[in-house]
Amino acid sequence: MSKRRIKKIAIIGSGIMGSGIACHFANIGVDVLLLDIIPRELNAKEQAKGLTLEDKVVRNRLVNDALTASLKSTPSPIYKQSFKNRITTGNLEDDIAKVKDVDWIMEVVVERLDIKQQVFENLEKYRTPGTLITSNTSGIPIKFMNEGRSDDFKKHFCGTHFFNPARYLKLFEIIPGPDTSSEVLDFLSSYGEQFLGKTSVVAKDTPAFIGNRVGIFSIMSLLHAVKDMDLTIEEVDKLSGPVIGRPKSATFRTVDVVGLDTLVHVANGIADNCKHDERLELFKLPDFINTMMENKWLGSKTGQGFYKKTVSAEGKKEILSLDLNTLEYRQAKRAKFATLELTKTIDRVADRFKVLVKGKDKAGEFYRKSFSALFAYVSNRIPEITDELYKIDDAMKAGFGWEHGPFQIWDAIGVEKGIEMMQAEGLKPADWVHDMVASGSDSFYSIQDGATHSYDIPKKIQQKIPGQDSFIILDNVRKTTEVFKNSGVSVQDLGDGILNVEFQSKMNTIGGDVLAGLNKAIDMAEKDFAGLVVGNQGPNFSVGANIGMIFMMAAEQEYDELNAAIKYFQDTMMRMRYSSIPTISAPHGMALGGGCEISLHADKIVAAAETYMGLVEFGVGVIPGGGGSKEMALRASDTFRKGDVQLNTLQEYFLTIGMAKVSTSAYEAFDLGLMQQGKDVVVVNKDRQIATAKAHAKLMAEAGYTQPAKRNDVLVLGKQALGMFMVGTDSMKDSNYISEHDMKIANKLAYVMAGGDLSEPTLVSEQYLLDLEREAFLSLCTERKTLERIQHMLTKGKPLRN
Repeated sequence: MSKRRIKKIAIIGSGIMGSGIACHFANIGVDVLLLDIIPRELNAKEQAKGLTLEDKVVRNRLVNDALTASLKSTPSPIYKQSFKNRITTGNLEDDIAKVKDVDWIMEVVVERLDIKQQVFENLEKYRTPGTLITSNTSGIPIKFMNEGRSDDFKKHFCGTHFFNPARYLKLFEIIPGPDTSSEVLDFLSSYGEQFLGKTSVVAKDTPAFIGNRVGIFSIMSLLHAVKDMDLTIEEVDKLSGPVIGRPKSATFRTVDVVGLDTLVHVANGIADNCKHDERLELFKLPDFINTMMENKWLGSKTGQGFYKKTVSAEGKKEILSLDLNTLEYRQAKRAKFATLELTKTIDRVADRFKVLVKGKDKAGEFYRKSFSALFAYVSNRIPEITDELYKIDDAMKAGFGWEHGPFQIWDAIGVEKGIEMMQAEGLKPADWVHDMVASGSDSFYSIQDGATHSYDIPKKIQQKIPGQDSFIILDNVRKTTEVFKNSGVSVQDLGDGILNVEFQSKMNTIGGDVLAGLNKAIDMAEKDFAGLVVGNQGPNFSVGANIGMIFMMAAEQEYDELNAAIKYFQDTMMRMRYSSIPTISAPHGMALGGGCEISLHADKIVAAAETYMGLVEFGVGVIPGGGGSKEMALRASDTFRKGDVQLNTLQEYFLTIGMAKVSTSAYEAFDLGLMQQGKDVVVVNKDRQIATAKAHAKLMAEAGYTQPAKRNDVLVLGKQALGMFMVGTDSMKDSNYISEHDMKIANKLAYVMAGGDLSEPTLVSEQYLLDLEREAFLSLCTERKTLERIQHMLTKGKPLRN
């Protein structure tokens, strides 16, 4: 195992990619030296101040402006704004000698070979032998970049291609040069997975590598199909979006976000350098793309592309769509297909593909054509761009946000069905696919002993995909490890005495079946196991309680049943807190409302870095009713100090709920009081999360976990705090910052967190606060405005403010 440690990295080039990569290294605790060129002339502000080109503020202007712009961008490239302090800026004339002290030098300058070679020549003058040096290129051959460099440079040099934005897209392509050592490749693969939270894929040194070669083919294929099949851009985006497990931006919105010029640059690079590609004609630009380039309709960066945001004469914002026949913008058209209607009841994306390719309408034709082209293309890229088929799937999932890679989609449709579709389109797969079928293998993937195997082309057998030992993939182990199941959860035995309870409701909402399953899992763990993890691998941990159920009970005035349901939720949370075994919550993605409350009541949170956690019940006109309001009062009590700080501290926790604050990362959840320093932990690689949570549960059990005593020592401030809160909400109402109903909700929360109208600060029990919380929640459910908000949320998908 490599003994390398990355304590400091130098990033050369501070553009969008360079600054984004610098921020992500800062995210994981690495000190960053970010360098760029110096300006050649003063700007107007500098001239007005009487500055010269020799002033440091001028010499570092380009790098500082670029980093500042990156830090202000949305979504943010950094987990927490204070992490920017880990980045030091400088320029390539005054500060280049500082690269001698770093462990890794990464070049992220403009995509021109001559400039990159010049940068490397200067860096080698100061680089310490043995230091990693890599290029974040999206397609320039690695073998050309290190020409003329020393043997030590070549040995430690390769390509490391991040996808933009570096924080969010998981693909980390590693492209060896002709002299790159195996130690360097192994280290970078491991480092990318473990520390950067990426999917590391070693690619061959071919144009556009793996991700962009296949991804740009897929987009270019659709750009040609849109005219051939007489489809609108809305129709293509409808067909190539979430219905097949792709991002909401689908095809044309994605191009607008990335920039049409970027797409054209990569497509032209492939067309110029892949003359033997059997689908070369697809990389040639359609006429409408050339016209858009001439008109500078490049997408978001120029204000218009395939879509254009406008404001009507009445001041209403709307999005217009480009008609590819007239090249004029028009009102957006709704896309609807009978084939898509057939998939509405199919939750698993993988189960939709067979239905989609059988469609009798234009949608079915679209899928047969596009999937046939994709299958044929990827099969023929082996061994050109990689020897292993799973690397193509990994690249497309991690780099382009596809839920399933091409070979996984092919498996879902059926290998022989895919071949049949290709033949109907006049296409053919690579010979190795026919050899695979002839050898008796009817799929590209299989699950054996809980691990994913893929077809090894030279050996003609299924081989275990390397690097899975540190992961627990629930889809792989569920069939053999499931010990309980109901309509809301699956409970698995993860081994070593640890159970996992996995939510399986729609969007992992929490209703009676989920709570029953959670209680059952605790029962089982207390009887025969050592610990419990609450974790899943869906898009989100949980979007909260089933508000549809709450609405029905409240609308029918079934208040006794609603009271019992809320008490059941509260009691389940208290079981999480006071069970005889350690409980670990593993939130990721959205962990909202009830999903947040579950995490608040676990013994430990093992959160994915990309966790968006918050108590958001105010948006639907209620307060947290599953122990969340109680818990924030308790946490405030635990941080109280003597004097006025008590009120200030309680107010911070009150505002976390009252403003429905949601963390933009797990690290921000610490600042909101939702996660606790010294107790809760963050995992950057979400694929490792369940395994890490299991390890913590096991460690706590082995350390002699003891059931905690119930709390009767929560300090509440009574009338002193209640008065402060009510004066504040009354003032906000008078200033029209909040509505009368908002004030009513806030005052109910204030009553709970103050512990009622007690005459003086008093120690109370958790149950006392839970009873106040439940009473407040129920009283708000009788409000007409609350029912209106919940109904709006159910029909429109977002809270109503009034």
